[in-house]
Amino acid sequence: MNVSDLIFIEGLTLWAHIGVTSQERAVEQRIELDIQLTPRFPLTGLGDELSNTVDYTAVAAEVGRIVAARQRALIETLAEEVAQGILDRFAVTWVAVSVRKFILAQTRSVGIRIERSKALASPASSTL
Repeated sequence: MNVSDLIFIEGLTLWAHIGVTSQERAVEQRIELDIQLTPRFPLTGLGDELSNTVDYTAVAAEVGRIVAARQRALIETLAEEVAQGILDRFAVTWVAVSVRKFILAQTRSVGIRIERSKALASPASSTL
């Protein structure tokens, strides 16, 4: 059985200039993100030290930076950029990102969920 540890952030509320039309992007919209990630190292033996795990406060701050960096037409693009930013900056092997926005009156929200992972180099293939 393969057991994975999972760290998650739910309902991260941010404001973004996002939308297909220029009118939609002109005004910041509330968006919500859910982020799940698998740390590179198991969460056993942490010694109760933040430095031995993934700091979810730092992840949330990085997501906020990515969201604020520029306007986007699609939440799909934003989800991809958030996922890649987390994979690039943090010691994680897998991430799932959900982005919701609140634009259709007859719905609670519309959204996207993506999963991305990165391959870890095996010791035999790494160079010194």
